[in-house]
Amino acid sequence: MKVMAQMAMVMNLDKCIGCHTCSVTCKQAWTNRAGTEYVWFNNVETRPGLGYPRGYEDQEKWQGGWKLGKNGKLTLKAGGRWKKLANIFSNPKLPSIDDYYEPWTYDYETLLNAPAQKHFPVARPISLISGKPMNVSWSANWDDNLGGSHENASRDVMLKGITDKVKLEFEQTFMFYLPRICEHCLNPSCAASCPSGAIYKRAEDGIVLVDQDKCRGWRMCVSGCPYKKVYFNHKTGKAEKCTFCYPRIEVGIPTVCSETCVGRLRYIGLVLYDADRVLEAASVEDDQDLYEAQRNVFLDPSDPAVQRAAELAGIPGDWVEAAKRSPVYALINRYKVALPLHPEYRTMPMVWYIPPLSPVVDVIADTGHDAEDKGNLFAAIDTLRIPVEYLANLFTAGDTKPVDAVLKKLAAMRSYMRDINLGRDPDESIPESVGMDGETLYDMFRLLAIAKYDERYVIPTAHAEQAHALEELATECSLDYEGGPGMMGESGPFGEGSGELTPVAVENFQMLKQRQTSDTISGTEKKGRVNLLNWDGKGSPRGLFPKKGKEDDH
Repeated sequence: MKVMAQMAMVMNLDKCIGCHTCSVTCKQAWTNRAGTEYVWFNNVETRPGLGYPRGYEDQEKWQGGWKLGKNGKLTLKAGGRWKKLANIFSNPKLPSIDDYYEPWTYDYETLLNAPAQKHFPVARPISLISGKPMNVSWSANWDDNLGGSHENASRDVMLKGITDKVKLEFEQTFMFYLPRICEHCLNPSCAASCPSGAIYKRAEDGIVLVDQDKCRGWRMCVSGCPYKKVYFNHKTGKAEKCTFCYPRIEVGIPTVCSETCVGRLRYIGLVLYDADRVLEAASVEDDQDLYEAQRNVFLDPSDPAVQRAAELAGIPGDWVEAAKRSPVYALINRYKVALPLHPEYRTMPMVWYIPPLSPVVDVIADTGHDAEDKGNLFAAIDTLRIPVEYLANLFTAGDTKPVDAVLKKLAAMRSYMRDINLGRDPDESIPESVGMDGETLYDMFRLLAIAKYDERYVIPTAHAEQAHALEELATECSLDYEGGPGMMGESGPFGEGSGELTPVAVENFQMLKQRQTSDTISGTEKKGRVNLLNWDGKGSPRGLFPKKGKEDDH
């Protein structure tokens, strides 16, 4: 048994309202610069729909992820080394800008500076690629809220085989939101696809990153990722992807998308897993066995044998304690209500989802029946306007049994808690009907419905003994070049991203966290110029408004 730690996320789709706040804040933090106009490390898709990039789930076309060979061994769907070498200068399996979208801005100058005239001036869309006027015909969330459902939703790859069960008429259909980031897989096909070895998985927390020094822009990683969450920066010639906000994670702060989520639907925690069993789990013959196989890879942090093995593997004791309190482990293995996105890709994804139940309640309420009654809820699950088969195509490779079990647990939780909230005696037969007891069901309710900040985000901080290794963060960050958030100094002889590295130690982020959470004004005791970029907004820094007629050395 080789114990390793992995940062992971669970999203409760029942709570997502499709506000896209996570997408916007992520873009402002990580991809708000030249070359990344079309890039969304975090996006929110409407289902049914085509997603972003368009139709990314069609692996018959894109050849992403892994496939099981006749000899029982995993091979990349896009081909091995020799096939990649043959196509290295002309990769045929790449989404075009049309599959993403042509990014645009608006001619604001005409709108804001036009003189008084008879007709109101219009700000026409201008392409951020060519700089010419364009017609907007697609975007990262074009089919948001069923926009163009007849035209687009009917081409959803996940409807294959169940089109007769899904009603796409606007007044009858049912949709939900699916936020997506990089899956930070246990068996990442993007890393295996990279000829340069630039994409790697960090040993200490499992976050998958791009080494900008090694990246040569072959773009095989874009093809290899079945979720299409690796992007190519056409300005720098480098690959970029979600970093799981590792500078924040290392100081115990959640990712930007989680911190700003309006619905509080994201959970972040540490999971311990047996690295020796990952390949075996990813190689099971039946796609529908992959969900259980991956669950069995995760280790119980409360098991004394696992704790001893973790200590021998060099995992700090407070990390093991964090794994015990991990909401991710609880939702995946204790309550068994979280499911992986497309396990059939065999990448062992580490961003899991709780399927939506709310529309079931709405359907029952519309009929005039008691929407929280156990009998009504259980019966409605089998007659969803969007069938369980669709959710199974997303989360369990088409196996409806795990999805049905999850939905019934969520329905039982609602019915059980309704009795408690109305002051009635709880009906213990409700949790028993889904294989749980009342106390466990109540604990699940607390975590899903009213969990506090430190219960949703159980993130152990990096250790001082890891600081030397973490000084390499400047190379790990896929955004460390001139103009990017890493803000390296000058560019090197090979353009952006090739300058000298600025080491970043974890202590710097610890100081940042202390300053952000301090009750006092920071930096006022230091002499020199006031740096407004470092001002936390608390009070007025001394020297910001010097008194007239008096010499000020600040």
